[in-house]
Amino acid sequence: MDIHKGLGNANKLMNSLLEKGNQHFGLRISELHGGGLRNAIPRESTAIVILKTSDANDFILKLKEWVQELTAEFAVTDPKLKITVGPTALPRKVMGTEAQLDLFQAIKEARNGVYAMSKTMDDLVETSNNIAKISVENGSLKIACLTRSSVETGKMELAGRLKSVFENSGYQVSLSGDYPGWNPDPHSDILKLLQSQYVTLFKEEPRVVACHAGLECGILGQNYPDMDMVSFGPTIKGAHSPDERASIASVQKFWKYIQNILKNIPVA
Repeated sequence: MDIHKGLGNANKLMNSLLEKGNQHFGLRISELHGGGLRNAIPRESTAIVILKTSDANDFILKLKEWVQELTAEFAVTDPKLKITVGPTALPRKVMGTEAQLDLFQAIKEARNGVYAMSKTMDDLVETSNNIAKISVENGSLKIACLTRSSVETGKMELAGRLKSVFENSGYQVSLSGDYPGWNPDPHSDILKLLQSQYVTLFKEEPRVVACHAGLECGILGQNYPDMDMVSFGPTIKGAHSPDERASIASVQKFWKYIQNILKNIPVA
């Protein structure tokens, strides 16, 4: 069974379909591969499963019903959602029944998406988690999440809750690859400089926003807490996906912009 462009949430969606298949037909998982990198939103998921030959036709019919329901539910947010199923060679191994149930429960309970909104900036996500990658193969099961926040305490609170969810299902959990939080400062001196230079060069006001993402500025700020920082750059679309691309015209624009900034940056 394959899920393509699954709402940026392919792992949660696949988990739901597999759990239903297990409940109705005793479906068993042999392999499961969802997502690619820990810092990328999972758009695809593929599962190799087995069930009784006598249940195959009924399973296909029921799966079509579930797919129709999902397609209607997410028609606006993901009109390109695609779920396919087909025959495969009989696998040699499948997950144990209890291990499967533990997996279903853990993924269902684990937070995926927004956990908390910013208290200082309107419409800004403060803390979130991405169930980025799930791999089941040859008796090994690995789940990779990316938990991020502009507030360090919020990130660790969510990481702690996720740790408890997975440990309750019998998994060993390790926390690594930490990205420090970086609180936006609307009164930053360097921000004011960039705003004024933008107006001077392009005769329009820049759009200043805070984004919910892991940035190197957080690492720099952790080591140099007094450094005044701002993040800016050309237009990028489809970030952290196979469709990621940059606007060439905006690269040219920002090259001119950064040259002008460096000429006018104040001496510390």
